Amino acid sequence: MTASTTRRPAAGRHRKAVAAAAAVVASLMVLSACGDQTDAAVARREAQKSRNVHAPLFKLLPKDVQEKGFLQVGSDITYKPVEFRSNGLVKGIDPDLAAAMSKELGIKLNFNNATFDTLMGGLKSKRYDIAMSAMTDTKERQEGIDSNTGKKIGQGVDFIDYLNVGVSLYTQKGKTNGVDGWETLCGKKIAVQRGTVSHDLAKDKSKACQKNGEEPISIEAFDNDSEAQTRLRTAGVDAVSSDYPVAAYAVKVSGHGKDFQMVGGAPLKAAPYGIAVPKGQEKLRDALKAAVELAIKNRSYAKVLDKWDVKDAAVKEVKLNGGS
Repeated sequence: MTASTTRRPAAGRHRKAVAAAAAVVASLMVLSACGDQTDAAVARREAQKSRNVHAPLFKLLPKDVQEKGFLQVGSDITYKPVEFRSNGLVKGIDPDLAAAMSKELGIKLNFNNATFDTLMGGLKSKRYDIAMSAMTDTKERQEGIDSNTGKKIGQGVDFIDYLNVGVSLYTQKGKTNGVDGWETLCGKKIAVQRGTVSHDLAKDKSKACQKNGEEPISIEAFDNDSEAQTRLRTAGVDAVSSDYPVAAYAVKVSGHGKDFQMVGGAPLKAAPYGIAVPKGQEKLRDALKAAVELAIKNRSYAKVLDKWDVKDAAVKEVKLNGGS
């Protein structure tokens, strides 16, 4: 009886073990059939669907890029109208230009959101293949030099220059507080996006104020331009400095045109936006340059600029490292 009762549970355990093993095998088969479900794997599969080996410039790409069929693009997707999200989709000047380039290259350009001041680090760590984010082409960035410390922090990047823009000032509408250009900012408060040309220009102008015996500019730097705009909207600062396309867009749409006004006249420090490619990636760089040139030639470039009302920022020649 004892033997009999001990065998029956053993048999039951055996049947349960067999059933469990069968379930595991079935699960593994299902997983195998579905494939890897990670974001990276999904991106690879989607890229393979749209990869076009017959695209005009596909053969110019490095072999590894041809095989995977996409590039990861680092971008601060909070910078209307250059790049921003609307109803879950990435829109703007840069994404539209990237789409035009994709047609010529035969691969996808996947935009990945990040704060602007982390993009260079993301390129260095190979998190992104390139950066396309209203990034001004400067010698410091080309050479991998920190603009704050003057120290070399990386190998730097090569730029493919595709737009030419300057920076502009805007204030609350009807409440300029005496701000009418950079020369009137001494002793005032200004908001900027951290790590941008506007940030550097504000610091330079503040030093000039002190050198002339005036009060420095109080600078508040934010992770993105939307936060700077909010600060101005609530009267926390006297003005905001942004790249001209961003400033013009904010003045036009915020509060249906009732929140802000442009001040100070023509944009300052006109300089090129560049697509940043890590040093040592000459083949990729040259393929991307050819894609911009072909987009200009077939007028898809002009259509994007017309759409976003920035046709005055068009470049006549696609230069490499044309910034100063």
